[in-house]
Amino acid sequence: MSNDGAGRNGIALSERQRIAWLRLIRSDNVGPATFRDLINHFGSAETALEMLPELSRRGGSTRAIRVASTAEAEKELSAAYRFGARFIGIGEHDYPPALRQIDGAPPLLAVKGNAAISAVPSLGIVGSRNASISGAKFAAMIARDVGRAGYSIISGLARGIDTAAHRASLETGTIAALAGGLDQPYPPENIGLLDEIIEGNGLAISEMPFGWEPRARDFPRRNRLIAGVSLGLAVVEAASRSGSLITARYAADFGRLVFAVPGSPLDPRCHGTNGLLKDGAIVTTEAQDILQALAPLSRIDLFTPPQAEEPGEHDVGPMAPPSENDRIRITDALGPTPVEIDDIIRHTGLSASAVYLVLLELDLAGRLHRHPGGLVSLNIGE
Repeated sequence: MSNDGAGRNGIALSERQRIAWLRLIRSDNVGPATFRDLINHFGSAETALEMLPELSRRGGSTRAIRVASTAEAEKELSAAYRFGARFIGIGEHDYPPALRQIDGAPPLLAVKGNAAISAVPSLGIVGSRNASISGAKFAAMIARDVGRAGYSIISGLARGIDTAAHRASLETGTIAALAGGLDQPYPPENIGLLDEIIEGNGLAISEMPFGWEPRARDFPRRNRLIAGVSLGLAVVEAASRSGSLITARYAADFGRLVFAVPGSPLDPRCHGTNGLLKDGAIVTTEAQDILQALAPLSRIDLFTPPQAEEPGEHDVGPMAPPSENDRIRITDALGPTPVEIDDIIRHTGLSASAVYLVLLELDLAGRLHRHPGGLVSLNIGE
């Protein structure tokens, strides 16, 4: 399948912009969605960085927000270069095009290996860490056949199904999404596999800082990357409560196809996959089931403009802050129940720019909680 033109799309961040972007995403209370809103509102990361303390104060924070320094960003960039890695911005041409489309896509992605593989349409394969022999064999078969059909395979470098999928797609192209920094792969026994991926026709990606050791709460973020990069997700052996089902939920939220391999009702490793089938996942007993379903999607133009970019020098100044009365109206409209931002705008009768700016203030003060689908709520007790 052709991807002509993929490398000609996108912007190119200057080194100064890349440092500013890294500073911004590494600052307190700045996640991907907040980063995007800050760039879109202020026009550049440098202006946003200047405004962080003021925004946090206006949002009600009682302590100064930590803003990552230039020295910290330069140190992380140097660590990446020494490791043979680099950071790709969301608007740059090597950024995975499907990932660019999701809500809360990482503004910067650390990558090492063959970055060109990110432009190839991808299938995610996940499943049980304590996979059965037949489960691992089936995952490998799917990865091999789908890879030969022109897709890359993305998985999470975990034991079991992930390992089988990566190994079977080493030649055709595989992507390993890491929960920690690129220099902190997990589990340790798959470090050799990761080296094979990076040194061959593969890529390792992470949104976490270098030196970051993965914790339990970091793995759902890794699962989000798998679902976001792929056009579809195949689940092979997953228990009722497993990370694979978290990945499947992300995939469904992102509008990706979810494939599930049926298994014995007597095997706990198959309870999750069988549940996905009951919920409408595509029954998968051979690679052709996946290839037929993905064929129309792989022809969709994924190379649309990115969500946040700095195409040149900006002359954008911050708008005047909303009045205290407007700020109170917006805060009073919020509660513990998630609501759509459009509903806040309609309810308050205020301009969209005023509402978004106050939400940014609350977010940077740690008083706002962002939910999937762009919903927001107020953190109770703040």
